[in-house]
Order: sequence, then structure tokens, then C-alpha cells
Amino acid sequence: MATESGIDYAAELNSEQLAAVQAPDGPVLVIAAAGTGKTRTLIYRVAYLVEQGINPNNILLLTFTNRAANEMLERARDLVGPAVSGLWGGTFHHLANRILRRHAEAIDYRVDFTILDSDDQKTLMRNIILDLGLKDKQFPKPDVLLSLYSFALNTEQEVEGLLQDRFGDHPISLEDIGRVYDEYERRKGALNAMDFDDLLVNTVSLFRKNPSILEQYQERFYHIMVDEYQDTNYLQAELVDLLAAKHKNLLVVGDDFQSIYSWRGANYRNIIDFPDKYEGTTIFKLVTNYRSVPEILEVANGCIAGNPEQFQKELKAVREMMGKPTFVEPRSGDDQAKFIIQKIREFQRDGYPINNICILYRAHFHAMEMQIQLARERIPYQITSGVRFFEQVHIKDVCSFLRLMHNPGDELAFLRLITLLPKVGPKTALKIWRNLEGRFDFKTPGAREKLIAGLPKGAQPLWQRIDSIFDRYEQDGLAGNPSEVVHYFLEEFYDQYAVENFENYPRRIEDVQEVIQYVGQFNSLGAFLEEMALLTNIDKEAENLGGAEEASVKLSTVHQAKGLEWDVVFMLWVSDGMFPSGRSLDEEEGESEERRLFYVATTRAKDHLIMLSPQVRRQRDGGMVFYSPSRFISELPEELFQIEKPAYFY
Repeated sequence: MATESGIDYAAELNSEQLAAVQAPDGPVLVIAAAGTGKTRTLIYRVAYLVEQGINPNNILLLTFTNRAANEMLERARDLVGPAVSGLWGGTFHHLANRILRRHAEAIDYRVDFTILDSDDQKTLMRNIILDLGLKDKQFPKPDVLLSLYSFALNTEQEVEGLLQDRFGDHPISLEDIGRVYDEYERRKGALNAMDFDDLLVNTVSLFRKNPSILEQYQERFYHIMVDEYQDTNYLQAELVDLLAAKHKNLLVVGDDFQSIYSWRGANYRNIIDFPDKYEGTTIFKLVTNYRSVPEILEVANGCIAGNPEQFQKELKAVREMMGKPTFVEPRSGDDQAKFIIQKIREFQRDGYPINNICILYRAHFHAMEMQIQLARERIPYQITSGVRFFEQVHIKDVCSFLRLMHNPGDELAFLRLITLLPKVGPKTALKIWRNLEGRFDFKTPGAREKLIAGLPKGAQPLWQRIDSIFDRYEQDGLAGNPSEVVHYFLEEFYDQYAVENFENYPRRIEDVQEVIQYVGQFNSLGAFLEEMALLTNIDKEAENLGGAEEASVKLSTVHQAKGLEWDVVFMLWVSDGMFPSGRSLDEEEGESEERRLFYVATTRAKDHLIMLSPQVRRQRDGGMVFYSPSRFISELPEELFQIEKPAYFY
């Protein structure tokens, strides 16, 4: 039956959604599984509350992006009219900023405080490092330190422990890093400035130190709703708890099965412990899936059921059966890529548009062979999770060393390599290049000495580590073993460079290790570099052929794919040690999060899901590592899949 506003809730919503929308006052947990209409449920909940006489000014809706909040508010306006405009909606940081603009003086800030953007933060940090006399030392870059500080704040961890984990094996002074952190905090206060994390930290501090101010907002926000609650971190959950403490009309929506961002600070315990924290919590489950065919959902349900400590539920399909997901064991990564190319063409012939085909992977380096093969076949592709493998900064850095060793006259490679050193900018690098008369041949007498003499003193020790590789190249006969050249470059120089310069240092090193394996297929630097040059140009041609985003196969990490969907999904390297990743299995609760990640990957597919588990990978020394199918596959009944044997005719 339609209400006064004309909304027929029973007709617009399924029974699960309707129950959540019409939930009683008090704490409510809505477990919204993949593809079950979470956003629709929240929008109708807003409409329902307004219809029940709740003033929109007394409703708070917290989301992770302003875009999501604006979209929900716009759709709610379409349902109940302009009255809903008074609702407070936005991100946690947006809310915190509004509150602090009114009450900052209560925590010794002026209300006209400045919010530092990322560039401001880096500049401030860079100036502190300079003023403390640390610029000439081996020292992390500002964005690396800022990332670690942010993670510590949002996860309530000690900065010292995180620094030890990150830099303990490298010659970097943790005491100096601590001095920088203390000075950074002091200078922000002196400047009447807050960074992004301070907005949450200071709002929580404001409320804890000023109960009367907290009470104003507790009274105002009679109903609070939080989207994507499984992704909240320690600070965000604490802010919500403070605001909801009086009325306890808190409705949180999320899916514990899709909690996959612990590396970004998300706390899985927030959603799991919600019923324990809020006595009398009413729990609703949205499990009717409108996205995927039943056979895909059987795989997703079967895998995630193996996780301990979760809100057990099974996705239910509304679509007709279409065919079981496919499992394939190609021999190698190259064979995996060739098989996928073949299947893409088959799906295109069957009428599937290329932009509705996606290739998912656990880690960026898993897709290297895939990108190479797509380029060779001139199939346009778009990477939604970053840039193409060989266009990444760290890969181009490593390749610049190889290019210079192969071609002493490669000016661009020389300039890129030299400017990796401290105190060497483009002008200094170009001056050295000209002093070398436009050629650096390490075999030419005096060339290496002339280069070192032209470097600033602060750069010379690091260059000498690189320089030692030239001796090894000659003595150990590395000319026919380019893989060893990259290995030594990483060992002698680039590992230390990466830990100081990249926030996501472990992933960058994984990529370089993959280059080491790949280069091992070639018997000379020239052969590898020639292949790379050809592939890069072919890649550009394929990109031009594809033109717009609409005409490209999509490539993405699983993390970046959350919330998206495609008709056809391929999953690469579904092998133990790759997915789940070996590193994650060594971490506490790592396997559980990897299983949730697998669940997210499978539920991106609407019609067809093809999972591939290559059997071998080549090592740097030419040997092979053998892989078994992922435990997430081997644990499932075989009847859930159709096994396809690749034809090795290529």
C-alpha cells in the first residue's frame, strides 16, 4: 500500500529490504551481501524516517565519498521531495570539518584553521627534514612518512612499532624519524593547521574533553546511518559511537564478507563486534542477489563459508541458470594469457561487448604476461588499478639501468638513472652527461671515474654501489644473464631507494622481482630491451585502436574492482601463494581476509566466471616453481565447476 508520499514500499522493495527500511528505533545492523541493493535500502530508509515525522535536520548519513552521499540525497529527494535537503550527509571528514569550524577554540585552535592538502603536508615535512639536517642522510621521503603516520593514527597503533616493521632492516635512523614526527605535530599547531587525519582526531578529542558540546550533537542526531561500515577504521567507529551514545538510533550497513581493506586501516572487528557493543541490536540480512547467475553464487557461497567468525549467510539468485564457472590449469603464465585471448574472442563472437569483459588479479604483477599478450594481439585494454606494467615508475627506473648498460649513448636512460641519486637534479645530470661527451661506456677507461667526480659528494657513495655491478658484469659474465643484472641492481641500490621513496614499497619490490623472473627468459639485455620496445609501441597502437574506454577489456586488481560488475570475469593466478598471497598467509587473520577478497572477485561476475591456475613459474636461475590450485578452489566440490583443458596449439 502506498503511503501519503505515494511510495508503495512493499512494491518497491523485496521483503528483506522492506524489513530493514522499516526497522524499529535502536541499534540496527544491516548485513548487505554483494549485489543485494544496499544503496536502495539506505535511500528508502531515509524516506521512511521522514515519512514517520523525523525532521531531516535530525538525521545524519555518513558515507565514504561525497559523491555517494550526494547521490543518495538526490535519490531520496526524488522520493520524498525537497524536505530531505536538511539532512546532514557526507563523509566522516566532511562532518568533522563542519563541527570543528564551530568549536575549534575549545581545543586551542582558531575556527579559521587551515586544512593542509597532501602537497602542503609534503612541503611542511620536507622543510622539517631540511631544518633538522637530515636531508643529506638516507632518509624516507615525506609522503612515505606521512602514510605511516596516518596509518598509525587511524588504527590506534604505536608509530614506533610500524617504523620498526618498515625500516628495521634498512640503515635508517628511527630516532630521527621520531624527531621529525614530533616537529611535524608542533608546527601544525603553530600554523593553526590540520591535516586530513587531524579532522577526525581533533573532533574525537573535542567531544571527549567537552561533554557539553558532544551533548549538542548527540541531541541533534536522533538517527544516524553509516554506509560501508565494514570499511570503517578505529577513529571513524569511535566518532560514530560518541554521537550515537544517547539515542542509540544507529543503523549501520555493510558486509563482513567484503571487508578487504585492513592494509588501509579498516577494522574488521567494527562490524563483527557491533551486536556486542550495542545491546539489543536488530540484525537484518540482505541476501537476494540481482547480479550473478546461480552457478557463480554457489562458488561464492561455498568459498566464504570456510571463514571463521562471521555473520553466516548465503546469496540467493533471482536470475536463471546459465552454466557453471570454468576452472583451467594452463601450464604457465604465458599459456594463461594466450588462453584468455582465445576466450575473449569467443565471447565477442557470442555478442559480449569487449568493455563488459574484465580480467581480475590479486597483485598488479600477476597481470604482466597478460598485458604483454594483449599488446601483441592488438587488443585494446584499460587498467583501472594503475598504469600499464612497464610504464610504472619503478619498472622504468630499473629498465633505465639495463638500457644504459646496453646502449652507452642512451641519454634518457642515463638522466633517469642519475637523478635517482640524492642531490642530483636534471641540470646536474645533464651537466655530467655533457662532461661525458654524450656517452657512458663503463668499459671505456676513465668513464666511471669521470662520472663519480661529477656527482655531488652526497650522491657518490650510492653511485659506487651501482658502479660495483659493472665489475660483476665483467667478472661473472653477466652479459648473457640479464636477470642477474636486475637482481644485483635491486640488491645494491634499488631496494633501499624504494623503501625511502614509495609508500607501497612491498608491492613495488614484488613488481621488480617479477621483472627479474621475466628477464630470465632472454639470453641478452639486447633481446629483452628489443622486446620491450616493440611491445610498448604495439601497446600504444592497441590503445589507439580501442579509442574510448568503451572499447577496451578492463584489467583490475580485486581491491579496485569492489563495487563494480561485468558480464564476463577472468581471475588470474588462482594458485596457492599467489591468491591467497604467500605474504598474507604469514599474517594474523591473513587467510580470512584473502578468502573475503576471493569472494569479492567471484561476485563481480554476472554471466561467466573463468578462474585460471597456472602450474609453473620460471625463476631467476632458470628453474621452475610448481603451483597448486588455490585452497579456495580445492576446498570446493568439483561439481561446482566445469574443467576446461587448454589446447596447447599455440
